[in-house]
Amino acid sequence: MPWILLAVFLWGLVHSLLASDTAKGWAQRVFGPRAFRLYRLGYNAFAGISFLPILVLLFLVPDRSLYLVPLPWSGLMMLGELLAAAALVVGLRQTDPWEFIGLHVRDKTEKPPKLTTSGLYQYVRHPLYTAGMVFIWLLPLMTANILSVNIGLTVYVIIGAAFEERKLGRVFGKAYADYKMTTPMFIPFTIGNKSRHKSSGL
Repeated sequence: MPWILLAVFLWGLVHSLLASDTAKGWAQRVFGPRAFRLYRLGYNAFAGISFLPILVLLFLVPDRSLYLVPLPWSGLMMLGELLAAAALVVGLRQTDPWEFIGLHVRDKTEKPPKLTTSGLYQYVRHPLYTAGMVFIWLLPLMTANILSVNIGLTVYVIIGAAFEERKLGRVFGKAYADYKMTTPMFIPFTIGNKSRHKSSGL
């Protein structure tokens, strides 16, 4: 269990460092603007490949079962996972999935990105993170190793979202500050949403 937590921590640390403006600026200076257009795609590919050793550890490290949810509750949990996966797809489509993957890079002739506050984003500021966390925590089978990965990923998401919020604040300024005041970070239908609906007359 400690080895898996350490592996997830290191993966999250490297992942966060590569996503920083410092790393992006260094890559652009070293590889040039044209090569830098592939940075997002390479970043996502590296994140996926570098996570594979953690999956291997799940099978190599001695494990023990913590619980197995019986039917019909396990069926409801798997239905929740399907809904979370659907939310991931919907959330991506509401922004720019190709830009998220790295296959679309904005140039100077394109309009700057707009702050998305509709769809799933009117309920939480980070619907992709929320859906991802729902998916991993609704697994009907929980072992010590899976729990380690889930804890590590949850901590990484919370910290990563905090850094992402700072970046979005720099990009969108007051618009994002107002959005934060009326929309919760991860959990929908909380005070932020009530304030948002009240102010809009809903």
